[in-house]
Amino acid sequence: MARRANHKFVLGAVLGLAFLAAFLTPPRVALAEDQDATGAIHARVPVVSDARLAGDERQTRFILDLDKEVSVRAFVLADPYRVVIDLPQVNFRLPAGTGTQGRGLIKAFRYGLVMPGGSRIVLDLTGPAKVEKSYVLGAANGQPPRLVLELETVDRTAFVQALASEDRPQLRAAVGASEGKVADAPVPMPVPDDRPVVVLDPGHGGVDNGTQAASGESEKVLVLDFALALRDQIEKSGKYRVVMTRTDDTFIPLADRVRVARNNSAALFVSIHADALPRGEGDAQGATVYTLSDKASDAEAQRLADAENKADAIGGVNLTEEPTEVADILIDLAQRETKTFSNRFARILVAEMKQAARMHKRPLKSAGFRVLKAPDVPSVLIELGYVTNKGDLKHLVSEDWRSKTVGAVAQAVDGFFGKRVVSTANPN
Repeated sequence: MARRANHKFVLGAVLGLAFLAAFLTPPRVALAEDQDATGAIHARVPVVSDARLAGDERQTRFILDLDKEVSVRAFVLADPYRVVIDLPQVNFRLPAGTGTQGRGLIKAFRYGLVMPGGSRIVLDLTGPAKVEKSYVLGAANGQPPRLVLELETVDRTAFVQALASEDRPQLRAAVGASEGKVADAPVPMPVPDDRPVVVLDPGHGGVDNGTQAASGESEKVLVLDFALALRDQIEKSGKYRVVMTRTDDTFIPLADRVRVARNNSAALFVSIHADALPRGEGDAQGATVYTLSDKASDAEAQRLADAENKADAIGGVNLTEEPTEVADILIDLAQRETKTFSNRFARILVAEMKQAARMHKRPLKSAGFRVLKAPDVPSVLIELGYVTNKGDLKHLVSEDWRSKTVGAVAQAVDGFFGKRVVSTANPN
């Protein structure tokens, strides 16, 4: 009994000291791991704590505060005039609204993850300019490490000449490359999987926020949450293989989204977005389903297609180097069967979504969306609602609404493939 009492005393003392130590230990300022806005936990990466502009219309300086020095590469792009800054993956801890106000040669700027291991900042310019200097200063005199970019105004001719001579890097991860050769491991033979492939494409991501609600919610987060929930719902049946164009806050060029569908021999491509009306253009509400056409079904469809097709410019992609296999595809070259299947799925989708979600007064539209231009993959684009409408936004952030609408879309996928099987078996 005495030994048991002594054990209890010692155990109680140890637990008490552990609790006291935990209570008295101050919280760590820097964690070994960081958690970003999407909730993903990753290895310790440099932190960006401030971004500011200085100067005028002739010379403008962009300054970024970090907690450690990083490598940086800056280059210019034309039409529209932009400066792209590529750096290793960083954690942007900047106040909401950072980059919306410009100064001097810079109209605005945006930032985000452009790929695993690489971040990007895109500066929108007021006109042609050159990068006079770009450098990183070490910490000194109480100041943190700083990335500094100095811009100077130039005329169009000088800008084009500088653009032609520039050696722009390929879009690839800036950190984490392995050194030395590693022997190739034997690759097991893949198990054949004949299930239809459904590609889900949450729009925007990384440096491209998409539309933004007045209360701060961004389209890229809302549509990613929806797409991940939809993936899980579709996969539950075991009847389909689901491929995502992105599963985190990463920027994906439009051509690469199309390429994911074609490389995976997709049987269906679903791009997911959330719309917004420009200020002063009234109010609109409800979900809309879009298919591809060479002529927009109405002015609003054309406006939306124009906005979505600018995603590459927003993300800092050089539009003059877009692969012709995507850029030159016209609707009249698309396979008739593909267009028929796209329209059929769109009708099924609208019918199912009506049971779970508020729909636009004209829920089925068409326009020239570049992301829908795979000639051999039935493709639709869903606008889940308007972030500028309070009712729609309330739904978009609601888990209950998301669960019901995800179920409706999954049901439409089932209905689509069911009809395709019947159509194949009974051609008449």
